[in-house]
Amino acid sequence: MKLAYRNRVHFGAAAMVASLSLIGTPAASAADHALDRYYRQAPAWKSCVRNAQDAPGKQLAALGARCAALTVPLDYSRPGGRTISVAVAVVPATDTAHRIGALVVNEGGPGDPAIDYLTDRHAALKKVAARYDLVGIDPRFVGRNAPLDCRWPTSTSMRGAGLDRADFVRMTDFQRGLAAKCRRNAGDLLPYASSRNAARDMDVVRGVLGRRRISYLGISYGTYLGEVYTAMFPGRADRVVLDGVHEPHHLAPWPEYGTEQANENALRHWASWAAAHNGTYGLGSTADGVLATVDRVQAAAMRRPLAVGTYRLDRHVVPLLMYGVLGEDLRQTDQDIAAMVRTLKRAAETGRAEPDPGLAELLPSLFTGQDSAYGSTQTAYLCADTPGPRDPEVFRRAIERSRARHPLFGPLFNDITPCPFWTPPRERPTVVDNDVPALLVNATGDPRVLYSEARAMHTRWPGSRLVTVRNSYRHAVYGLTYANACVNDTVNAYLDSGRLPASDLTCTGG
Repeated sequence: MKLAYRNRVHFGAAAMVASLSLIGTPAASAADHALDRYYRQAPAWKSCVRNAQDAPGKQLAALGARCAALTVPLDYSRPGGRTISVAVAVVPATDTAHRIGALVVNEGGPGDPAIDYLTDRHAALKKVAARYDLVGIDPRFVGRNAPLDCRWPTSTSMRGAGLDRADFVRMTDFQRGLAAKCRRNAGDLLPYASSRNAARDMDVVRGVLGRRRISYLGISYGTYLGEVYTAMFPGRADRVVLDGVHEPHHLAPWPEYGTEQANENALRHWASWAAAHNGTYGLGSTADGVLATVDRVQAAAMRRPLAVGTYRLDRHVVPLLMYGVLGEDLRQTDQDIAAMVRTLKRAAETGRAEPDPGLAELLPSLFTGQDSAYGSTQTAYLCADTPGPRDPEVFRRAIERSRARHPLFGPLFNDITPCPFWTPPRERPTVVDNDVPALLVNATGDPRVLYSEARAMHTRWPGSRLVTVRNSYRHAVYGLTYANACVNDTVNAYLDSGRLPASDLTCTGG
């Protein structure tokens, strides 16, 4: 279980170098010539396999991929200063006579790696993959790069606000403590973790690969990064696909702000499935009955923490668990959610339960530092991009406004974050105002990014086309996992031809 807050072609090393050399001489187009050395660097391409246990690396190697660590400035305003490395993988085009160019993939997060999922994207592209050099860039401090690690005791800062002001004060102290750990343990890196710097790194990759323009596939947060890139570097994007579309204005003051109803809808959709499988899970014979079970679990956690294995799941954590497992809209996920709720129900009724396999995998991440770097980096990006208000009372008032109508998700999505206690961002948020021809994809029931955000972005970019996926509660629909042929065929046809559909399209989820 993952808390949601991917025909082999053998291609040798020599052939890889030859393939990349066909792209042309890297052209530095940065206005500041001090950056020329970064755009013109010659990477040391090597195997993507890091060790014997590196399954994603082995899959990439089977596709003929090569990897490199590119050097970029830590601070682009001081290009002669400290540098860091950004990991890049390239699966080369095999149909070199009809090569379109480079297609860069970002998997979202912020904080999710791209390289380890590149084989899934390659497979989803089907025959179109042969015409692209498929490029995975792990954004700075993510994946195969040196991490930004605040040494947190959790993988996420996200928590529910609890019941009253005392609970809110407790959460305020918790978030203030996380911010303090970041200043103490990663303060030299924090100012430079941002989407604007990730976009600059992406443009260095474009220059190193010798491309005047790059095509781009962005998933979830990756849609925002694509929007930032096209705004910062106009004219350098070719074919653009954004899946699970963020509208930049909606990211502040909280990334999940306003999604309460969408998450309740997704939860009810799951509850209907669980009711049909009441004989297996015993959660209720109707959707209302299943939701009543969820409410009883929540009420029990409000009274006292639920003991699950060696962990105590309190009123701040249980709402996060319910949110974290939504957004997949797959039968396997439905089963995972049902197993989790059955475990929580048992803990609420009997005082203790052993974790099901999904919780056994998830809880160490929430309660230990094993995934501290992920949460640290994700928060660093969010606080740089959309810092929100600095007065804790703004959060408290928002919680109380939302609580009555949305008792489960309102106190979670409106709760305070570490950002009020963060060093203010070095740069203002990017103004996304250029009209880019792009294919936008969004499910109407997406619980992570409201469908209204995709429609708003479509209005911002009149030259775009919007693919609407109805009857779906999935966040990000393109690819192998959801396997929606209507979406996949539309995306691949656009990437293949460069021609957007003549009009907006509607696909049916499932």
